[in-house]
Amino acid sequence: MKVESLKNRIHLHIDRIYSSSLSAEEIMSFSNSLIDLLSSYDRPHQKKISNNASWSEKTSVLITYADTIQSMKTETPLYSLHSFFTLQFENIIDTIHILPFFPSSSDDGFAVKDYYSIDKNFGSWDDIIKISKNFRLMADVVINHGSSSGTWFKNFINGSGKGKDYFLSFDNTFDVSEVIRPRTSDLLNSFDTHDGPKYLWCTFSKDQVDYNFNNPKVIHEFVEIILFYLSHGITLFRFDAVAFLWKRIGTSCMNLDKTHEIIRLFRTIMDYISPNAVLVTETNTPASENVSYFGNANEAHWIYNFSLPPILIYSILSGNSSYMEKLTMSMPPSQIGTSYMNFIASHDGIGLRPVGTFLTEIELEKFIELMENNGAKITYRSTNSDIDEPYEINIALFDAMKETFSKEKDLCMERYICIHTIMMSLEGVPAFYIHSLFGTQNDYALYESTGINRSLNRSKIDPRKLDLANNNLRETIIYNELKRLLLIRKEQVAFHPNAIQFTLHLGDKLYGIRRQSIDKKQTIFCVTNMTDSEVDLSLLDFYLDESKKWHDLITKNVIRDNIALIELKPYQTIWLSNL
Repeated sequence: MKVESLKNRIHLHIDRIYSSSLSAEEIMSFSNSLIDLLSSYDRPHQKKISNNASWSEKTSVLITYADTIQSMKTETPLYSLHSFFTLQFENIIDTIHILPFFPSSSDDGFAVKDYYSIDKNFGSWDDIIKISKNFRLMADVVINHGSSSGTWFKNFINGSGKGKDYFLSFDNTFDVSEVIRPRTSDLLNSFDTHDGPKYLWCTFSKDQVDYNFNNPKVIHEFVEIILFYLSHGITLFRFDAVAFLWKRIGTSCMNLDKTHEIIRLFRTIMDYISPNAVLVTETNTPASENVSYFGNANEAHWIYNFSLPPILIYSILSGNSSYMEKLTMSMPPSQIGTSYMNFIASHDGIGLRPVGTFLTEIELEKFIELMENNGAKITYRSTNSDIDEPYEINIALFDAMKETFSKEKDLCMERYICIHTIMMSLEGVPAFYIHSLFGTQNDYALYESTGINRSLNRSKIDPRKLDLANNNLRETIIYNELKRLLLIRKEQVAFHPNAIQFTLHLGDKLYGIRRQSIDKKQTIFCVTNMTDSEVDLSLLDFYLDESKKWHDLITKNVIRDNIALIELKPYQTIWLSNL
């Protein structure tokens, strides 16, 4: 992008955001200040990724906390993380998402006190830079809110210094019943300030105070933060809770037009400043709202596929593929330059906001009951009614597979591998929570010590106690099989995140999709038995070109009869490829 084009685009973005609150002169002045900031940035040399794109079939993401890997006491957690990941995942997974590693006051890092520092308990910026030499690195831009213990908020309370006008405050309370909430805590919280009592907007907790994006200085600050991240080796940016960004009283204050315009502004800046920058939006919303963050291929590069975890888990536990079939048929293909980010587990719970499109109220109730029987805790959110609504299921993914609706318990491992194989088959970039790669179970001790539901799935891992040489252990079996599947996957061009995807119709017991490479040379039929019994797949049910030689990439079996019956074991997946 040429500088003149950049200037024009930034000015238009700013005008759309602030035309109702700033004068033309103020808009031009702010636009010029951003241009000056970008012009002063000394862009580090960044080698362009192969295939002239920022992602490919070789791309996969590993999600972890900075201190999940705890080794020698003489090592910083980031040093231990780097050593362990380089040993176990280099050449398998290319991208690491390290959850907030900044000084923080709560929410396991998501109440950031200082975006320009690293929590001394984790390590230093040198550790981050070293990790970025071996892996592409994603970091959180906690853009919606900051810590009530941070310097910026203290300056707000005192009325002077940077941050004094960064937070959204009001003189009085008012009706906020229309606002969509992710929590049951109070939205407006009172704080004593230099100017008397003020009510601060707190979407998530009283310790996480929302920024005031009506003030353009806040946008300027976050542009500086992103440039700072880039200079320290970070090229992927997860915009946390971005759907809540812009507030307009009397509305849901979610997914508003100006929120999307702010994302478009950041996308313009990233496209100009770094060839490898990837903007990722984290929006735990119903599917139709979530996909809106692609814009017209001018907002997020990647969006979290929040519909996938609950629907895939429900499908496998019910032994019914129709839910997954409905999901993938409802997902519009991502345009070139955008991609879904597929995941089943994360540091948070299994989000339930997207399920309304796919599950009835009775099905949801049964789902929650089964998850509680498998060891889950349920987190709720406030609604316009007097009854709080289930917001997420908190459980380790392996425990979620323990027992099905039909009370089957013996095939837990097979189900666990199955859902990951399906995730790796789908259009998009696959992302793995670190605990998923080893089948970590619920950490009840941590939950008891914190009282926080999400702690169930936030264990620490000591590599010295992880015996990956013992092939009889659960964690070794899972790690080796997922590693094997990833190595197969990354060599298939039909698994490029933007390769074409068609949903197959194979009845309620089998789930299938057809992937076709962008150049149309490779086709892979991905078919899964979703049940705990053997099921026959008739190859007559989809067209296998007789001029091609077909084989299963997973078992290496060659298909010699293109209309034969294939017996699929419980929870077995085949990847039938013509190459």
